[in-house]
Amino acid sequence: MKTSAINFTIELDHKKIPEKIHWNTSDKKDTETTNAIAISIWDHLKKNTMRIDLWTKEMPIDEMKRFHIDCIGGLAQTLLNATGDTYMSDEINKLCEKLVKHLKKELSGN
Repeated sequence: MKTSAINFTIELDHKKIPEKIHWNTSDKKDTETTNAIAISIWDHLKKNTMRIDLWTKEMPIDEMKRFHIDCIGGLAQTLLNATGDTYMSDEINKLCEKLVKHLKKELSGN
């Protein structure tokens, strides 16, 4: 059986706040950098989700908001692919559309 690993390395400042986030995979050894990660892990025994959310001091607020909209939209697609539930997927996508409009308005200063 083939296995693959995803590795994260977090550089912290003296207050333990992330300054840099690096990641790579066992399939692609080149290290990438990012300003934010959001990892969700389903605990099938406790029937709940464990989360790891990290972002660097350099992550701009508007990009953080866009990152979350993209994450939510990705969840809509994953839900559709995994369950075929078009209602839930469509409702999540409607929320994303509202959030994109809000962000655009906010960025335009209106």
